[in-house]
Amino acid sequence: MADLHLVVDRAAGGIAGQIARELREAVRRGRLPAGERLPASRELARDLGLSRGVVVEAYEQLVAEGLLISRVGVGTSVAPAASRLPGTPLRDPLVPGGEPYYGRRSTTPDLSAFPRERWLASIRRALATLPADALDYGDPGGVPGLREELAGYLRRVRAADAGPDDIVIVGGVAQGLSLTVRALAGQLPEGRAGHDPNRSVDRLAPPGRIRLAVEDPTSGRQLPLLRAAGADPVAVPVDGEGVDVGALAATGVRAVLLTPAHQYPTGVVLSPRRRAELIEWAAGTGATILEDDYDAEFRFDRDPVGCLQGLAPGRVVLAGSVSKSLAPGLRLGWVVAPPEIAESVRRARGELDLGSPVLEQYALADFIGNGGYDRHLRRMRREYRARRDAFVRALAEHLPAVRVHGVSAGLHLFAELPGGCDEPQAAEAAHACGLAAEPVGAMRGTPGPPALVMGFARLPVHRADQAIRAFAAGLRR
Repeated sequence: MADLHLVVDRAAGGIAGQIARELREAVRRGRLPAGERLPASRELARDLGLSRGVVVEAYEQLVAEGLLISRVGVGTSVAPAASRLPGTPLRDPLVPGGEPYYGRRSTTPDLSAFPRERWLASIRRALATLPADALDYGDPGGVPGLREELAGYLRRVRAADAGPDDIVIVGGVAQGLSLTVRALAGQLPEGRAGHDPNRSVDRLAPPGRIRLAVEDPTSGRQLPLLRAAGADPVAVPVDGEGVDVGALAATGVRAVLLTPAHQYPTGVVLSPRRRAELIEWAAGTGATILEDDYDAEFRFDRDPVGCLQGLAPGRVVLAGSVSKSLAPGLRLGWVVAPPEIAESVRRARGELDLGSPVLEQYALADFIGNGGYDRHLRRMRREYRARRDAFVRALAEHLPAVRVHGVSAGLHLFAELPGGCDEPQAAEAAHACGLAAEPVGAMRGTPGPPALVMGFARLPVHRADQAIRAFAAGLRR
């Protein structure tokens, strides 16, 4: 159990936040390696001359961020793979400037809530029951049992029009979108062999590139991925009803990427009127809609919204994953697509990387099939709603000038700042308080009012008021 060198300025206030920052930096810089046990909260409090509650609060924050692990009877230690070599903090390779992002993604779920015991039980059942041949190279499109379970789940929960043969298992939404764009742009291995002008994939674009409409604003992390896959993004504005279908039609594109259930970053839900216009546009032009269904499981103040794919299965590619519902590190996702695109993506997986890990696929199939996935989602829906409510209440009390949008669903909200606020400085003030926040300006194709995307999933209810109060003080400074 390590002694710790921590610098705490008692006159500055926010002691728990200071301790969390010191420990976070020690982990990132490698001074606290993975697996290192930390002092018990009572001992560290005694060493620092502070109350135990302050240390407990700091530990809880870092557990929520995934940097620490705390187990009853074992104590608190640095999480595996949390530390970095000295001088090499983890940076986002898809964002210009390489801004450090560990723990700052606004859409990251509470990783400490991952259902370890139930997941382990599913792994054990898979290992105990699978024939040896099931561990060989499998169908690159995914384990049949998982595709069957997912088809039933998506029909039941997302109102999808999906069968097992329509589904391809991929390494998350990012890979699913990338391979789909490559299919549309004709870049998959042998993807343009036997050119047929009546094939939808061949009609969409000249070989190699495709003009792809994207929402404005949109995730800055997706744009480099889309360009690398063969897309030339075309920004289309989003308003209070979602994407502007009239502006989309005016671009002349034949494909569009949308987040209709909970637009990222604004949180807007695509209105029924716009949904009808969008489906009519796709049917009339032969266009393809790529539907990023990244956090559709979490609905708080309204009925669930069905996916677009269920309305037009021949024109929509639905991409989803367990990254928000379970954990991003599982790298398990799916694509539900019309037969030709599904086959192109499946063939690409076979020719590029031979498909996803088999054991994890069987475990997820078991987890869905035995009802564990539904139970986990119901529990996390209640918890995230409580955290969202506490977060929004604290913002209303301590930052009444901030206008909050997009709170009826998902793991983040859109916080419109008062005019004149500097977004990067506001984000840094949020980070200093342990909050996940990202400036919106870099996500916009056209200028807009200053705003932050703020995540609440990893902030415990009892910490929300103090964290937002400290954030408000940081903004004033």
